[in-house]
Amino acid sequence: MAEAVSSGVIRAQKRRGVLTDAAPFLFWGSLRGMNRRRFFASTFGTALVASRVTARGSAQVGPQAGTTDVRRVWLGHLQQLSEPVLTNLAAGTLKARMPVEEVSGANRRDVTHLEAFGRLMAGIAPWLDLDDGTADELEPCTRYRALTARALAQALDPASPDALNFTDGGQPLVDAAFLAQAVLRAPRVLQQALDAATRTRLVAAFESTRAIQPGFNNWLLFAASVEAALKALGARWDRLRVDYALRQHDQWYRGDGAYSDGPAFHWDYYNSFVIHPMLIDVLAACGDAQPAWTALRTKQEARATRYAAVLERLVAPDGTFPPIGRSIAYRCGAFQALAQAALRHALPADVAPAQARDALTALIGRALDAPKTFDAGGWLTIGFSGHQPGIGERYISTGSLYLCAMALLPLGLPPSDPFWADPPHAWTAKRAWEGKDFPIDRAIAD
Repeated sequence: MAEAVSSGVIRAQKRRGVLTDAAPFLFWGSLRGMNRRRFFASTFGTALVASRVTARGSAQVGPQAGTTDVRRVWLGHLQQLSEPVLTNLAAGTLKARMPVEEVSGANRRDVTHLEAFGRLMAGIAPWLDLDDGTADELEPCTRYRALTARALAQALDPASPDALNFTDGGQPLVDAAFLAQAVLRAPRVLQQALDAATRTRLVAAFESTRAIQPGFNNWLLFAASVEAALKALGARWDRLRVDYALRQHDQWYRGDGAYSDGPAFHWDYYNSFVIHPMLIDVLAACGDAQPAWTALRTKQEARATRYAAVLERLVAPDGTFPPIGRSIAYRCGAFQALAQAALRHALPADVAPAQARDALTALIGRALDAPKTFDAGGWLTIGFSGHQPGIGERYISTGSLYLCAMALLPLGLPPSDPFWADPPHAWTAKRAWEGKDFPIDRAIAD
């Protein structure tokens, strides 16, 4: 029924000329009277509604793990995050339509739109690049690739109403780096398939961020990620920026899979938000260029695997996780490093792919299905579980919240991969608190 309703609305809107192929869901507000979960299920199947958080707050991990239904649930989350951002940017209406929620005086309007686009793209890029999906994914994936191409063209066109800011202030370096991660994670779609004009403008946009001096902390990896993307695009790249970031982070390694964020250690999720994922991606792109980088890549892969083991053990039996440190409004983006380890087939030896899948399914559901996580227009709101504006920090705004899409990285694995195909496998904390056998945790020596 949901499929018939949504498809009929779209066809009617197109006949009246209200919608174009570039932005078929700009009628978002008309969905206020419709159950939005049913609407999303219309594209990827009714399984989207099966993984929910109940009114009592307990996580429901269903539908049956190890079936295509779980993947459809994830795809539903991907669509819910992507629709407002991509359809509006592709149509040149992102700045006009996206609300900017922020704390008083934050003044993030000039940077929030690149935040939304760059962070979303870094999360969905592996799926966009996948050429081995199911038949029911072919149409939406093809559509999102086309939307991405148009959105990128709008973002880089100086005459576009949605031309994005890559130079004013310091923040554009951060989100150019997330867009650079997307380039590295989707070589077919965001490297090989770019038209000449878009490629030239993208290179120029990345190069323009060199005027921004990175902080002496995880920001060094933002500069390195931009250079890695320039290398991938066949442009001139600055080896010094890459070398400085890699060597300095190696000095900031504190042991057992954890880095400090600059000279000082913080109890937060920045090892997952930024440090491990960007180290992995930069070293994958550039590691063969210098012997020292090749050696560091081997060490970093082991460190990232250990950190993924720690993250997996932080997922409670009900899918919750500790609200520790800065930037917890990024929600399930705190588990990017675990999601990336699954995508890379680099999970710890005692974490089965299906185990990581079921843990991530539970925590993503808790993070994105809480009431008021999205506003009436389908945009993310500030919060950890639902709408909690009090946890907004001065660098947090609507666009920055889309870092939560990083948890969806395993959608870049085909449905036949053990991550999706294997039967249910309870994660560590769930087994531990149910009195079942589970492996003891062990530190690494490096």
